Amino acid sequence: MAEQQHPQIYLITPPDLDLAVFPDLLARVLDRVAVACVRLHLAVRDEDRIARAADALRAVAHDRDVAILIQDHLLMVERHGLDGVHLVEGARNVRKVRKDLGGDAIVGAFCGASRHDAMTAAESGADYVSFGPVATTPLGDGTVAETDLFAWWSEMIEVPVVAEGALGRDRVGDLAPVTDFFGFGPEIWASDDPAATLEDYAKLMR
Repeated sequence: MAEQQHPQIYLITPPDLDLAVFPDLLARVLDRVAVACVRLHLAVRDEDRIARAADALRAVAHDRDVAILIQDHLLMVERHGLDGVHLVEGARNVRKVRKDLGGDAIVGAFCGASRHDAMTAAESGADYVSFGPVATTPLGDGTVAETDLFAWWSEMIEVPVVAEGALGRDRVGDLAPVTDFFGFGPEIWASDDPAATLEDYAKLMR
């Protein structure tokens, strides 16, 4: 995922999705809005269900030349023809995962609001780091990734950065000048028309 003048969209699937419906919904979104990457994030631990989702969404994404990653399930990357993995534990396993998957795979790391973890991940071979949430949310421990963190990272570090979690309209506007990607998930899937909602966010990013 290369840096661009304006931020790009990094799409995160719902943690629970209906495979009879969601692939077509994802296709409609990708056909309407330019998306750089899709992350398959399922909360379930059912291997068969995750595998079927990986195959279905890979077909949708790759038909549109969009990269698709899976959250944490490293062994499914090669098995299901995915483009890489997103590590929720941040810097902890980046070096090993990079070695296991090779140089062509995309390896990303979630780093909360930790500058240290992000720098460690970048030095260990991560293709991008993500910070979040970017606003107060009942989930997590209350830590927020502030605009100053993104500004510092964008100025000092070449590795791309993703903003994710609690992305309201105000925060998208604030962060657009200092982030490379916006990781939209529940912000769009909870709406009646996810494609239209994402299109609206895309306009705020310019």
